[in-house]
Amino acid sequence: MKNRNGKKYILYRPVRNFSSFGLLLCIALLLTICCKNAFSQTSFIIKGRVTDATTGDPVPFANLAVKASSSGTTTNFDGYYQLAYTPPADSILITYVGYESRSKAIAPDLPEQTIDIQLAPGSLQLREVKIFAGENPAYAILRKIIANKKQNNSDNLNAYEYESYNKIQIDIDNLSDRFRSRKSVKKMTHIVDQYDQLKGENGETIIPIFISESVSNVYYRNNPKKKKEVINKTKVSGVGLTDGSFVSQLIGSSFQQYNFYNNWLNILEKDFVSPVSENWKLYYEYYLADSSFNGKTYDYQIDFEPRQQQDLAFTGSFWVDGNSFALTQMDAATGRKANLNFIEKIKIQQSYELSEDEKNWVTSKTRVLIDVDEPTKKTAGMLLKFYSANSGFKITAARDVKFYDTAVELKEDYDEYDSTFWQKSRPETLSPSEQLSFQLVDSLKVLPVVKTYSEILNVLVNGYKRIDKWNIDIGPYLYLYAYNAVEGHRFRMGFKTDPGFSKKWIFSGYGAYGTRDQAFKYGAGLDYIVDRKPWTMAGIAYSRDLERLGVSAETIGPNTIFGAFSRYGAFRRPYWQEDISAYFKREMVKGLTASVQIRHRDFRPLFPFAYRTNPVAGNESPLKSTFDITEINLEARLAGKETFLQNDNERISMGNGNAPAFTLRYTLGIRNFLGGDFNYNKLSLNIRQSFRAGVIGRTFYNLTLGYIPTTLPYPLLYTPLGNESFFYVDNAYNLMRYFEFISDRYIALRMEHNFEGLFLNRIPAIRRLKLRMLATGRIFYGGVSNANLALTTTLDESGNEIQTFSRLKDKPYLELGYGIDNFFKSGRIDFIHRLTYLSNPDVTPFAVKISFRFNL
Repeated sequence: MKNRNGKKYILYRPVRNFSSFGLLLCIALLLTICCKNAFSQTSFIIKGRVTDATTGDPVPFANLAVKASSSGTTTNFDGYYQLAYTPPADSILITYVGYESRSKAIAPDLPEQTIDIQLAPGSLQLREVKIFAGENPAYAILRKIIANKKQNNSDNLNAYEYESYNKIQIDIDNLSDRFRSRKSVKKMTHIVDQYDQLKGENGETIIPIFISESVSNVYYRNNPKKKKEVINKTKVSGVGLTDGSFVSQLIGSSFQQYNFYNNWLNILEKDFVSPVSENWKLYYEYYLADSSFNGKTYDYQIDFEPRQQQDLAFTGSFWVDGNSFALTQMDAATGRKANLNFIEKIKIQQSYELSEDEKNWVTSKTRVLIDVDEPTKKTAGMLLKFYSANSGFKITAARDVKFYDTAVELKEDYDEYDSTFWQKSRPETLSPSEQLSFQLVDSLKVLPVVKTYSEILNVLVNGYKRIDKWNIDIGPYLYLYAYNAVEGHRFRMGFKTDPGFSKKWIFSGYGAYGTRDQAFKYGAGLDYIVDRKPWTMAGIAYSRDLERLGVSAETIGPNTIFGAFSRYGAFRRPYWQEDISAYFKREMVKGLTASVQIRHRDFRPLFPFAYRTNPVAGNESPLKSTFDITEINLEARLAGKETFLQNDNERISMGNGNAPAFTLRYTLGIRNFLGGDFNYNKLSLNIRQSFRAGVIGRTFYNLTLGYIPTTLPYPLLYTPLGNESFFYVDNAYNLMRYFEFISDRYIALRMEHNFEGLFLNRIPAIRRLKLRMLATGRIFYGGVSNANLALTTTLDESGNEIQTFSRLKDKPYLELGYGIDNFFKSGRIDFIHRLTYLSNPDVTPFAVKISFRFNL
């Protein structure tokens, strides 16, 4: 029976006559009631860990509930949970976005038991949510999150410091039958197959190829924005690694941080929109999934998914503190439909904690998973796993600006530690599979087949083949052979020394021979690393080779593929050049590098050429077809946000973020010094930048302004780089012929805007192709002074007619283009229109150019 409050009760009546059987029945009934009440008041405990069945990684924030009861909980950041329930219960249900739901039986009559669960990855579909009339309740919370972003973003603090532990593991997975059947792969899988712990839930083989740990201190200041990481200790084991110093800098905290308060997150050189971006309504759908009372206010769980599945956006959930509206947990993942190549999934999970002042939420732990899909059926996939745990977070006074000059600093004793160091430094112990991974990587990297594959990969990436016995690198392989009308078959062999030869001195050289001109070409260089902090180098170089006007190594720059290709073909306007130079370069402060160079070179043309040595005399002036120059080059480069890492005997730029880089260059020519024929001055300023242009994509521009106020023969004036190949070249004017224009004062602008999938993602018929639209523009404007024109003649010393050059008149050279990127995941097609100077000889007003590159 029930009372008016709805509670059950039992009505007792006095009994005058009853049998012994009746008495026993009553006693049994009373005992059952008492036992039932006692049993119902006892809570049983279930605890365990929820992990990903494919990767073995923990699944944080997963929902667990006892079926047919109100008992439930969620896993913590490391996948652990503890759940109290009241019996009876038969099973526990586990659900989470991006995984298949799963239930497991509960053993009866056990007051405490451990149940570990593996969840199989599934679709990233959010669970069904009912939306009623009126505004989405999640929107009001989103607006408060955006309004409080500035104060909740830890990057807006004046300064802070923390300690960081980082762990990275890279595995090969999804081995196809064809891939496994290869003789070389069998030798690797034979070792891995011995360890069941490294197999997936379905028994598939996982081959670890890299695993690392690092411990560092991170320092940050806001005004000006500076960040520095001092990496104290590292432990690195990887297949194909020859030196750990460069890798030890990469595995620190600096490259594993993701700030969701920023509108865009740059991952793998791609821009992903944050779920708490200021443009949140354009990209995401939101659902208020849960709320809980924390004693003062409510904390909220909000689920989100992209409006367009092809956008570079996330699906997942985040949790928000109901008082400060700061993020407290984040779980975000991309799906297979996102406009990415070769990437099956990217997952970022973060947890936040209050700092020591209990006012600011800071990132305490980050876990990143990148699942690389197998490119073809004959290959394998790859798993990249990053884990970062920050502790000892202190809000402090900013250190001196100079302290932050070196963005990433590796201590000299980074690889020296005792056997107990890592046990004390890890926030949690390594799992059995991670311990085995360290052992297996060490076993795999000594296999001959692994060494062979590592060497092949090194040649493809760096262009050189390392010869360990001699401590030299042979290459670059792109320049080994070429064919052109002047040299015929050109064969070239080059080398450079590696750090095994010297940590200070770098020798390099090459030799080449042409079968048609039967001439040897050669060069050599010597560089010396004066200091590594600040980075300081000096060196000398000498070469005697065949060059061509407008397409020399100096104008081509770092584009090695185009440089190698330019050695083919007609090879118009060739000349011999003997070049000797010496330089000194030093990083003055962080981001500012200065250099000085003294250089002497000559010009010996193989084509009809002459200039007037006394232009005032007009046609009566003596003519000359060769010259020598001696010059001093001064250069200053400012890139305040550029990060450099040291790799053996070189320094590698990791980019300048979205900030511009400035290069100022001054050249002084000195007559009668080391045989120089001219006094002259040259001045140029270059600005280049790549930045996110909001929702419409990413823009890159390269602007150069130059001025040559001196009278010089036209080969010494400025020549914009043309492109007569059928390839699209980034740093060239793609419908301009080689050496078509000459200027002594000029403005050169190259721009490219990539819309990513902004438009094509929204066309149902083609969006699955993951194509991307882009627009390009090239402008060159300048002129040639009358004094420089007066030096030019149309006849050489023998009276033969010679070809001169074109010059810009009252309008700029202009070409505009549009194109489609990501054809077959690596191809690009550009449609380019030339709009001015269409009457020049051999002009192509429209062309289709192609290019290929590795494209994510």
